[in-house]
Amino acid sequence: MIYIESKKKAIKNITKLYPNAIILDVTSKAKEPYVKISPFYPHGNIPVPFSEGYFASSVEGIWQGLKVFENDDVDISKFSVNSMKGLKRTIRKFGNPLGHRKGVNGTELLDYITARRQIYLPSYAFLLEKCIPDLIQKLKELAFKQDLVLLDFETNVDIDNPHKPLSHAGLVKRYLEKKYPELKDLKFELKFVISKQEKVKTKGQKSKPATKRTKKKKEDKNQMKLF
Repeated sequence: MIYIESKKKAIKNITKLYPNAIILDVTSKAKEPYVKISPFYPHGNIPVPFSEGYFASSVEGIWQGLKVFENDDVDISKFSVNSMKGLKRTIRKFGNPLGHRKGVNGTELLDYITARRQIYLPSYAFLLEKCIPDLIQKLKELAFKQDLVLLDFETNVDIDNPHKPLSHAGLVKRYLEKKYPELKDLKFELKFVISKQEKVKTKGQKSKPATKRTKKKKEDKNQMKLF
């Protein structure tokens, strides 16, 4: 199965939770090639939704560029940022966010969740489908052999939760499990490492067989085509 964990957690604690898993950092701080999964990575030529003729270097550039604040409108300069720095636009500088403009020249402002579904998800889907198909294939192959833990700074996997930023690692998990449904049913044996202290506590007790990981059954009722 594929699991999402916080990059902020100590790696030794994550290893204890998933002793037999492959653990991969997929954030902007990751190493090649997995850093390419980050929405901050400048792949280039990513179409800007509702904006014919406009392309961006990164998904994050699109998200930040179409954001509208009290004191500032869209900022198309974010589309051409070719590093993973200088992309964020802050409340402190521009005032409260009003929404995302539906296209560079659009007149409609989208609320947070609508913008997430109509701007962020299609842009990130393009990244997965067109920019890193070989890397997605590699992740699929790994997930069929062992449990896979993807590390992200954000762990919110609920697309409709407006209170926390969305985990792009969670979108990778959704994408893979929708494209390869059998991944949801894969169960790998857990081999727990028992400390000496735990052995003393359990001495004389009948040992329990190794447990198997179970599938978390929660479906998003309004999934995007690729998620």
